[in-house]
Amino acid sequence: MLTDLANGDLPPSVRPPSSRPLSFWPRVREFAVPPSMIETATARRRAGDWAGACAAANIDVDLRPRLLARRHGREFAALLRADLRHLAPDLLRWHMPRIAPDGLLRPGLTLTLARYGTGAEALHLVARTPPAWADAGQRISLALWDASRRHGTDRRHPHPRPSRRFRLDLHRHLWDARRAGELRARSGGGGPGPETAGPPPDGLPPYGPLLAGLGPDRLPPEEPLLAGPLPAGLPLPDGKRCAVDRWAAEAAILLRAEGRSGGRVGVRLGARHRVVLDLSDDGEPTALSYARAPDPSLPVLPDAATWVLPDLELLRAGAIDAGRLHPLVASALGAERAGTSRAPGRAADPRVVQCRGARHRIGLVDGVLAALDHDPAEVRREELLAAFGGPPLPCLRAVDDAHRRPDCLPGVRERLHHGDIAGALAAVESLLGPEAVLRDGPLRDVLETAARRRIAHGLFRAGLEGPSPGSLRPWDRRRSRGDGPHPRHM
Repeated sequence: MLTDLANGDLPPSVRPPSSRPLSFWPRVREFAVPPSMIETATARRRAGDWAGACAAANIDVDLRPRLLARRHGREFAALLRADLRHLAPDLLRWHMPRIAPDGLLRPGLTLTLARYGTGAEALHLVARTPPAWADAGQRISLALWDASRRHGTDRRHPHPRPSRRFRLDLHRHLWDARRAGELRARSGGGGPGPETAGPPPDGLPPYGPLLAGLGPDRLPPEEPLLAGPLPAGLPLPDGKRCAVDRWAAEAAILLRAEGRSGGRVGVRLGARHRVVLDLSDDGEPTALSYARAPDPSLPVLPDAATWVLPDLELLRAGAIDAGRLHPLVASALGAERAGTSRAPGRAADPRVVQCRGARHRIGLVDGVLAALDHDPAEVRREELLAAFGGPPLPCLRAVDDAHRRPDCLPGVRERLHHGDIAGALAAVESLLGPEAVLRDGPLRDVLETAARRRIAHGLFRAGLEGPSPGSLRPWDRRRSRGDGPHPRHM
């Protein structure tokens, strides 16, 4: 299981007491947004090719600015084009919500990136993830959601309406290259605050006394709660840390976006646990209470403002080095990107095999992995003997194992799961050569499964597979949210 493998990667001296939520993040940071994707998307974005940058980051664009200009006016089209030109799609993928245990994108999600207008007539630039059965390639789509139109061409998506819990219109620093420098302040790392947040208050908000009211002896009054866990008696997802020092400022931003200066804001801490934060008209916290049941009428503090940024947690735990961070993230956090994610191996380097008491080499010859210290006639003779049941030559056995279950198979599988198909194929080609023919085995099964799932995703995008959300029966809806294809389309 990926969580167990990642836990083993953390040194015991820096492993947090409960590292389960952090366990998949090192793998996500290594495979989900590869350096080649960041470099290509950044180059295209700087050249003004926002559509090419989205294509490089595996993001599909389901909107046409010219058509939208005729429908909604030139002023709106100018705002939309400005946001698209400064959209960093690789940074958006870096900060998209993910789920345990593999760290894949949260399936069936619609989140707002930018909102144009207010009320029921607002237009939303949204990012969508496909349902779990069609999530091959971990692709994201960009679209426009009209709040005044309840039904449209997006009905095939399980949740076309933007989520209140996952929204990035109040956190542009997570996708907008112009605002990326605000990440340090918005994540609780200090530094100048964003323009919309106003001046930061002096000192820490009085969360110690407020949280102490949730239960006796849960938090010492003299201990400030700064980016730390909530009181031990409050059930929370194991090991997560709340950015409580930012709650008041982020709640004030949320209320201002809703057209209010003060009021109550719900904070989601788990599937069944909420706290309610009361703010005065000047943005100061006045009360914090534990809610026994969620109140749907309250605005919800987005997850991006509720929890500590995972990159900060990884840096503090020593589980990642700054060289593996996204360049915009590393620059905003003030981390020196001196390291590298991984030293690439050279495909031309032969490997040594113990063969009949001697050290032989296997390497690439004319684009195919072959035994270098055996002449072709000997290789053909040994292959014929092995076909009739004889013991295979150790060099040939090593070549066969590399075709069926190579050492790089876990990395290939991780890259395929996170949508880095080019990286997975490059790893296979560097080992077996570009002219290799795959043999039956786990490697071929993994690649074939990825290809079939890509076909399922293409059919979903075209609307040719997957029922409309309104046509599903209750038990079908539960099944459609799970892993694997829908039973009707096996």
